[in-house]
Amino acid sequence: MFKQRLAKFIRVITVAPVMALMLLVILYFTRDGFFGNTLNLILAIVFLVVLPILAYPLQPLLPHFRDKGRDGQRSLAMWMASLGYILGLVSALFLPVSNYLLIIYLTYLISGVSLVLLNKVFKVKASGHACGVAGPIFSLIYFLGPWVLLGLLLLAAVFWASLNMNRHDKSELLIGSTVPTYAFLLAFLIVLGYRGL
Repeated sequence: MFKQRLAKFIRVITVAPVMALMLLVILYFTRDGFFGNTLNLILAIVFLVVLPILAYPLQPLLPHFRDKGRDGQRSLAMWMASLGYILGLVSALFLPVSNYLLIIYLTYLISGVSLVLLNKVFKVKASGHACGVAGPIFSLIYFLGPWVLLGLLLLAAVFWASLNMNRHDKSELLIGSTVPTYAFLLAFLIVLGYRGL
């Protein structure tokens, strides 16, 4: 019983919007000039945290998703997250943001598109939860250095919790964790080619 409660707690506190908030706050306080100004930080929180998390209170109010239980909640969360990622990227293209913030927005968008393609088109199950945890950890390793490798302990805890609750198998977790790695690399190369770093 304790194991189940602990597993559920770990999964709740590591949902993608919470991890995105952790990423943004840590970068704000550790990397001068990362956001350029406070407005860019606020917008990043709105696009990467607030919009995706709105899916949970909105689900009971929207007829198309209301009666579909957890599947409806996950589907709405994917739509809301996608909207946030697209709006984030659009804002980054029109506002004066750093190349590094642009990389973050692109990484989230590429990761989201990749998960949809894998799960819906190619029928390869990939864990969105693992993706949402691994992405911020891998980004922080790049921006802050190898000491953030300690964050892999959190990813391991998410693996354990997901397996314990039978939400995903090992392959789904590994694939989900791989997605933001290549997404970050692709975003980095796109920004490097588009703007230079």
